[in-house]
Amino acid sequence: MILASFEASPAARSLSDISRASGLPQSTAHRLLGELEAWGAVQRDAQGRYQIGLRLWELGQHAGRKLRDVARPYLQDLFGLTQETVHFAIRDGSEVLYIDRVYGSRRVPQASRVGGRLPLHATAVGRAILAFEEDWVQGAVLDRPLAARTARTMTDTAELHRELGRIHARGFSLASEEVQLGSCSLAVPVFQSAGCIFGGLGIVLPISRMHQLERYLPALLGTAQRLQGGIAHLPANPSPARNAST
Repeated sequence: MILASFEASPAARSLSDISRASGLPQSTAHRLLGELEAWGAVQRDAQGRYQIGLRLWELGQHAGRKLRDVARPYLQDLFGLTQETVHFAIRDGSEVLYIDRVYGSRRVPQASRVGGRLPLHATAVGRAILAFEEDWVQGAVLDRPLAARTARTMTDTAELHRELGRIHARGFSLASEEVQLGSCSLAVPVFQSAGCIFGGLGIVLPISRMHQLERYLPALLGTAQRLQGGIAHLPANPSPARNAST
């Protein structure tokens, strides 16, 4: 619970902040933080506030490393072809988890980071994945109140189901300022085997260049096809342990 209090932001937190976020009494939080600090999972800044420690960061680098190592050459190749920011993500419950990203030199408002999560329904890469999931997964994700990250976030269940049908038919997904004002994205599904969705591959542009997005579709589709061969030897999507309905 203490470590989870840092999930929303890496900013340093006071003991009282951590106690409140974790629901633990201050005395308990203080004792546990002392143990975590001794191990290196947290550290304190000059003001005595707690932040994630380097040892925990080092340990975290092993999570998904094999998948990142496999995906990275394909992302780098895609970046070489487009010179734009590109990313690879998988589904984790009702969220999309960003496994790796290569940043372009052009400035684009960023809503995500490597290891970060965003709602499936609000992102191009999330919808590209969800459109090829089984019906029960789509229902678990969409048939409940959906958060709006911006005024343009698609949250109507019926509209989203129709959009997933269109994505399934055409093979790609588009999103415009649904999680971050000023940016738009194009994404395609990545399959591990025939009809078995594994993840999604996306590209991000500033909203002023949205009319250029689809010019990158052939490069995305070609890279996704090659990436499918690269991940063929891996176990099925390693992250669905977090139930889609949670």
